[in-house]
Amino acid sequence: MSRNGKERLGFVCLRCGYAAGKWLGRCPECGEWDSMAERKQPDRRCSPEDHEPALPLIHASRPTLSRLVTGIGELDRVLGGGIVPGSVVLVGGDPGIGKSTLILQLLSALAADNRRVLYVTGEESAEQIRMRADRLAIGQEQIFLATENRVEAIAAMAGEVKPALLAVDSIQTMYTGEIASAPGGVTQVRESAARLLALAKGSGLPVILIGHVTKDGAIAGPRVLEHMVDTVLYFEGDRGQVFRILRTVKNRFGSTNEIGVFEMKESGLTEVDNPSALFLAERPVNVPGSVVLPSIEGTRPILVEVQALVSPSSLGTARRTAIGADHQRLALLTAVLEKKIGVSLYDHDIFLNIVGGIRIDEPALDLGVVVALLSSLYEKPVAADTVVCGEIGLAGEVRAIGQMDLRLREAERLGFTTFLMPDSNRKRVEKKSAPHMRVIGIQTVQELVETIFHP
Repeated sequence: MSRNGKERLGFVCLRCGYAAGKWLGRCPECGEWDSMAERKQPDRRCSPEDHEPALPLIHASRPTLSRLVTGIGELDRVLGGGIVPGSVVLVGGDPGIGKSTLILQLLSALAADNRRVLYVTGEESAEQIRMRADRLAIGQEQIFLATENRVEAIAAMAGEVKPALLAVDSIQTMYTGEIASAPGGVTQVRESAARLLALAKGSGLPVILIGHVTKDGAIAGPRVLEHMVDTVLYFEGDRGQVFRILRTVKNRFGSTNEIGVFEMKESGLTEVDNPSALFLAERPVNVPGSVVLPSIEGTRPILVEVQALVSPSSLGTARRTAIGADHQRLALLTAVLEKKIGVSLYDHDIFLNIVGGIRIDEPALDLGVVVALLSSLYEKPVAADTVVCGEIGLAGEVRAIGQMDLRLREAERLGFTTFLMPDSNRKRVEKKSAPHMRVIGIQTVQELVETIFHP
């Protein structure tokens, strides 16, 4: 447009979102041909004097966060205590994992507290949502439902209904009429999220966005989508299992290490208040290759079962498979065992599994993996009342880990009596944390073998 106008013409790639000042036959960013579309852009030119002054940090006002408590304890845990007004939460997960069910139960919990909520869906019909609500026994008058894809209409509805929470399912189906491209494209997803973000920040209305995921497990759309929102949650789990894990990967208002555990039932998702007991409910007793590990997820200690199967390989190259753990870490620990204690594993298939569908990424898993591998290799079960945890270095040393007192208390609460840990941790733990627990310090993997398998 004119130099004195408020808007100017620009061109945006419909595939990757690359912006250019003139039309291009081929996008220089992604290489796509004939993908540049015309788009009006605001003129952001301003004078050097047009800016806010910089102030000392100590003079900045402290925010007062009055969180909206959802009433679902596991969800409030991963959010850091509830939903912050004006925040935008992005929830991703595989198709059919239970994202829409979780959000509908969240809206029901808020409606039961006499709060008006708005659920906007661009994927399903109102009849389909009603069928799910009937199955979940949800029918409050305070839940408003709309089937809409246009963000301008959603903003207008939010102004009319004035809800305490807006849920959009899903962001990949939304579009703005100011961009000439189909919903689901990079530009549409980014701009739709930007409009909803502006709505949240401008009105203080918390917004929850449900997002699709790619075959790699990442949220579909531009990566900038995760940078724009305040909180990113991933709903994990195998549809063949009843457990679901809600994990925080980004949270501007709380911890990014928390998880929430749910059980999928016919009546919907049920909170699991004691995940440790649930994960260990079907643990086999006196079976080689099984050991219990006290893990820390955020502020919560969780006891999980680590299983390993080591068997001679009939193939030219032995297989290494890890479910719920890093397969590269498994290869590293296998090499340490071969080097430091002389076991032969190069011609054995190794399968590792963290039972229950949970994923453990902390270094404390190392000792549990090593004990499970050796137990399966030697065909010697680990005592059922024993738990282990610790990090293992490349020299075969067992290194200290954090929050050992929490792990001790959880293990004793569930009836375990023996705890194998790094010796440096043993010297620092407080006896009052678990007065009835027998604590054994381990310094090297050689000492570990002598303690468990050759007492």
